[in-house]
Amino acid sequence: MRSKHKKRSGITLLSYFFVVITIIYLLIPLIATGIYSVFENWTGIIPRGFSFQSYIDLFQDELFIKSIFETIVICIVPIVLTSFVVLLALFATLVYFPRFEKYLQLICVIPYTIQGVILSVSILGLYVEANGILSNRLVMLTGAYCIIILPYIYQGIRNGMQAIHMTTLLEAAEMLGCSKIKGFFKIIVPNILSGVITSSLLAVGIIFGDYVLIRNLAGSQISNMQIYLYQAMKTDSMKSSAVFVIIMLITFIIAVIVLNLSDKKKTVKNTK
Repeated sequence: MRSKHKKRSGITLLSYFFVVITIIYLLIPLIATGIYSVFENWTGIIPRGFSFQSYIDLFQDELFIKSIFETIVICIVPIVLTSFVVLLALFATLVYFPRFEKYLQLICVIPYTIQGVILSVSILGLYVEANGILSNRLVMLTGAYCIIILPYIYQGIRNGMQAIHMTTLLEAAEMLGCSKIKGFFKIIVPNILSGVITSSLLAVGIIFGDYVLIRNLAGSQISNMQIYLYQAMKTDSMKSSAVFVIIMLITFIIAVIVLNLSDKKKTVKNTK
């Protein structure tokens, strides 16, 4: 028994060791970029000229503040739209037309194979000369983001529904006098909220890292943080490093806020 216990503890320590090494390895680029952003010169082994001037200049730049706001807005709208459409599509398919689920899955995973350049050029070719709202550059950009994040949103929601046995829960709700659509939004959606949040956070990372789509579709109408980063790289490497660090921090803050809200909802639900 003691030998087995020692063997298990050794495996546990080894697992922790590899996890720590992996975390350090993944954080090295971010840490190095953060250090570089607060020094004026790093051509030797030791950086020289400690200064926060790059961060001060960034937050005094109206274009940078505008790019942050526009990035967050253009990130929220496609995620909300795509999540709502996928929820309704999966509800209708799994409840009323289960045999068509494989076709829905096929449609939702197609964007995996579509590159940003091909998608943006195709959208411009179809809608740029059209009359009406579809010719609006921001509408085209929102639609393109909805397509790009569709596989991730679909997979997260679908996995959540499979984990809770949605059909069984809906049947139980109907036996208690609740309609299917009401039971779906009052019982199913709260139970798969963690899957929706996880897929949404993944979509946030994809949209925050986009440069091609917004450059080709929005033109000069909107400038996200990636475009600002690209322009900063042409003039000042220290400033561009500071922009990259801020992008990572904003993404991290969004993730923490969303996860905390999810935990609070779970706590309130368990209390009730």
